[in-house]
Amino acid sequence: MAQRYFIELAYKGTHFHGWQVQPNAVSVQECLEKALTTITREEIAVTGAGRTDTGVHASYYVAHFDSEKQNLDHRDFAHKLNSFLGNDIVIFNVAKVSPEAHARFDAISRTYQYHLNLLKDPFLLETSWHFFRPFNLEQMNAACQILFEYTDFTSFSKLHTDVKTNNCKIYFAEWTQSGNNIVFTVKADRFLRNMVRALVGTFIEVGMGKLDLDDFRKVIEKKDRGVAGTSVPAHGLFLTDIEYPETVFKRTV
Repeated sequence: MAQRYFIELAYKGTHFHGWQVQPNAVSVQECLEKALTTITREEIAVTGAGRTDTGVHASYYVAHFDSEKQNLDHRDFAHKLNSFLGNDIVIFNVAKVSPEAHARFDAISRTYQYHLNLLKDPFLLETSWHFFRPFNLEQMNAACQILFEYTDFTSFSKLHTDVKTNNCKIYFAEWTQSGNNIVFTVKADRFLRNMVRALVGTFIEVGMGKLDLDDFRKVIEKKDRGVAGTSVPAHGLFLTDIEYPETVFKRTV
């Protein structure tokens, strides 16, 4: 009987066309499947906790795979995987889970962060968005509180997606600043395609005085992507955490 494993990893998305396998483009999923297949000498398919778009990073990500081998949950295997993967992907841990455990469907929350930098910094250009205009962080945090009043976030969803509902439960949303670095953190039970980047773009309009708090509320209530702000660039976005019930999987990193 095949053994199911959860694999904890991180990746810098700059040189990938997202997580999911795509024709004629390099993806994180493809690289991971090739490494696992080479090492185990089995045809390994990997299922991720969700897709990330081209250029988006993950400082914490979870995927699962099945193998006929029963002893892959040790540091030597993770070390060997890392030696096969390039510098943009790192494996933290491989752990045995039950055959029913699912990296995507069992996740109960996900957390994203979007990073902006007020000064041009060559060391951060691939992992944060250089945004030099001043904005009102206090007003943006006031708009964050409005999010908790709603569950339908159609206005921040990419058009023509194949999801059954645009409802999400947001648990946490906050803007913070440390020197020239500004970070938006948001946690929810699920996210729509392009949702965080569209939210950030709309928050920035609030912070620059283009939208007031009533306008922000109306953007949500109209359920129309056309009234929300422009999506900000992908390279500032990180998936930072995925939460599971401890009965399914206890995070180790």
